[in-house]
Amino acid sequence: MSSVHLESLVTAFIPQARNDQSLRDDLITRCGEILNSHIGHSPETDIGYLADSIKRNLLNTSPNGVPTLRFSNLLSRLLEQPVLSRKHASLLFLHALSASQASVSKGHGALPSLSIPTAPRQYQSPRNATPSDLSSPSNGPKRKSKADLLREYRAKNEKSHIPEALLLRDTLYLLQGISGKYVQFLSVKDPDPNQLVFKEDSRHIISASTKALVLRLAEVGYLYIRVDAFVRESEGKPGIGMIEQSLCHHLQSQLTEYYRLIAVLESQMSSTVPDDDRLDPQQQQPQQKDSREQETGLTLKRLDVWIQEWRLRMRMMSVCVEGARETHGGALVNLIHGYADNGDPFVRKFTDQLLEEVSKPFFATLHKWLFSGDLNDPFSEFFVAVDPELAHLQYVHQSSGGHLGGDGGFGGLGEAEDMAGERDSGLKLWESKYRFHKEMLPAFVGEAFGRKIFSTGKSLNFIRYSCQDSDWVATREKLSNTGGTLQYSDIAGLERSIDTAYQIASRRLFDIFFEKYGLLDHLLALKQYLLLGHGDFADQLMEALGPNLARPANTLYRHNLTATLEAAIRQSSAQNDPPDVVRRLDARMLEYSHGEIGWDVFTLEYKVDAPIDTVLDSGAMVKYLKLFNHLWKIKRIESTLSKGWMRIAGGARTFLRLQDLNPDWHKVRITMGEMIHFIRQMEAYCQLEVIECSWKILLDFVQKKEGDLDALIKAHRAYLDRMVKKVLLSSPKAGREENMLNQVRELFSIILQFREATDDFYNFSLSESAYRDSERDNERGIYTGLAREPRHGPHTLNDILSRVREYGTMFSEKMQTLVQGLQTHPDLDCRFLAVRLSFSDFYKSRREHKS
Repeated sequence: MSSVHLESLVTAFIPQARNDQSLRDDLITRCGEILNSHIGHSPETDIGYLADSIKRNLLNTSPNGVPTLRFSNLLSRLLEQPVLSRKHASLLFLHALSASQASVSKGHGALPSLSIPTAPRQYQSPRNATPSDLSSPSNGPKRKSKADLLREYRAKNEKSHIPEALLLRDTLYLLQGISGKYVQFLSVKDPDPNQLVFKEDSRHIISASTKALVLRLAEVGYLYIRVDAFVRESEGKPGIGMIEQSLCHHLQSQLTEYYRLIAVLESQMSSTVPDDDRLDPQQQQPQQKDSREQETGLTLKRLDVWIQEWRLRMRMMSVCVEGARETHGGALVNLIHGYADNGDPFVRKFTDQLLEEVSKPFFATLHKWLFSGDLNDPFSEFFVAVDPELAHLQYVHQSSGGHLGGDGGFGGLGEAEDMAGERDSGLKLWESKYRFHKEMLPAFVGEAFGRKIFSTGKSLNFIRYSCQDSDWVATREKLSNTGGTLQYSDIAGLERSIDTAYQIASRRLFDIFFEKYGLLDHLLALKQYLLLGHGDFADQLMEALGPNLARPANTLYRHNLTATLEAAIRQSSAQNDPPDVVRRLDARMLEYSHGEIGWDVFTLEYKVDAPIDTVLDSGAMVKYLKLFNHLWKIKRIESTLSKGWMRIAGGARTFLRLQDLNPDWHKVRITMGEMIHFIRQMEAYCQLEVIECSWKILLDFVQKKEGDLDALIKAHRAYLDRMVKKVLLSSPKAGREENMLNQVRELFSIILQFREATDDFYNFSLSESAYRDSERDNERGIYTGLAREPRHGPHTLNDILSRVREYGTMFSEKMQTLVQGLQTHPDLDCRFLAVRLSFSDFYKSRREHKS
């Protein structure tokens, strides 16, 4: 290798040799001796053997294996280079050089290190230098750095930088929200980190990079001012909520830690700031510090590193402060929880810690509501709110014996109106005393669990203050054992506690309703009496009240109706029902107008008290009355047709003597049979396909005992709505809801008119038969009494028969219209009713034949 190449190699690896000619010559000489010697040479030219030897040496020096892997990578790249021809010699040279360097470091040889020096040292003359001094890389004249050149340039222009220590002191003031001497906030009342004033003069400046760093640090001070101002405002604000107080407490604890950090930073800065902070105009640069002070002292960059975590904290606290100004209570908890869904682990951890503290008042209120049914929320922060007008009202609770009054439950009309008012208040208390505010519900609870919490607390409150449950202490003991302390960090435990408390409270409430107050017995009584499930009771009541109800409504008296009701109960299987159920049954009249008869205003009433009236509310009782009125009309028509058919069948022998009237009576029987088929199919449809099926669905729900009181109320309302919709043949089309019902009522009216016409025809036939018998007796000379004259005029028979035919035709036409309407009804059961009414397409064939 030529000396020129060695010189370039030495100057490239040893910067000190560039300006030191003697050092450069010595290094070139030593490298030449190494190249010309046979030290480390091996007769082996196998590059693989050499590589294994180098790897063993590397493993001895570095057992972790990292240099060995790096050498293997470099060796593979060297072998792939086609330009180098003497790869083995080059590798052998480098291996010998490294071995020689190690021996020099151990034996204090004269060969200098090839590594770049880490710290400059004072230059010594090579004449007086020892071999160890020559090996130091710091020998030779020191070149000026760019920073030295820049300082010299600024010194010539008579401008110097403000010492960093003074700016550091002002920056610490800024971190505490205080303006410094050289750096100040533009506005004290509303500071902005982007609006800082730097106090410079013609001789002292602050570099742009330093300004940017100070601006970056001033952001923390600006955020601190906002957080501290919020805490101070909240402390002096009256009526602040518990959750906001908890937030302020946590923010204050964070600021206390921040103060500790500032104190530590000020202690670190105390050794770097001069006692007299006045800047000497002649001082061109700060006094040189020793290396230990440079390593441990505080600088702006080190301050930025120290304050980095608090910058993120202050940002999070500032965001929470801004949100807390417009929200409160559960909405504030929900707002903070929204920041937990963040990919930054620091933000997520800080938000979780903040929520853990802020949500403590929320969980305290939740625990009280969930396990005791008491709402302790003086600042309206919970998602359950109480109506102020109903807060101090309690449910109406009658005596446990179930007596409704001194008259055995059959009081006057005014008492019934009072009972209705009590029922309204009971339902209003259950539905309106507590309200669910979705906007105050934290997101980590969820609406489904929020509804369960709302229902559980309301159920416990109902058990305590309405049901007068003597076993409340046992129920509360079960609830207290469901879980430990409710807290944000244990959401899974919170969900388990909610589910368990919900199940215990709901099961206890169901037991109270169905075991203590016998709700199922009352539902069954409503089905048996108001829906005419007791067939013999309905027949007895119809038989006893029939003559009285045919009179004008203004001639009826309620005490007569109640006496008849009691007699019907005693004469039927209803007498075996529980006394508490029988006492609640009453007979009364609706409001009537002029010309109405008893059939139009009579109704049965079933009285309920608290807490049963929460389920059987006034709206439900109105639906029961609507169903009773319709079913009572069906029962009346059935009784009327049955009596008319029995009368016609009993007088058939008499009519056989009137051969000329036999065809007319045959038509009457056909029409009446058609009417009987219609009314019996209607009754079977209402009782079997609607009422019994709906009762089966309700009974299945009751036996499962799932859900809460709201679910029970909903199931009962669905039970009633299904019966009202199907029994009254309601249509979902707007404005046509009662078209089918009106047609059925018209058919009822036609049947009653037809019955009156047949009664007249029956009376005419009896009179005519007696007159003809008397005529035959006179012809035979038999005296049977006074001579009888025809009771009817010559046109009477034609009038009666025309009425019978007219009502029969009207009935057939109305039936065809009804069947056609039911066939296109949206409800499937109503369409099946049309099939039952015209199972052989009787009315369809008649309509086609007529057309």
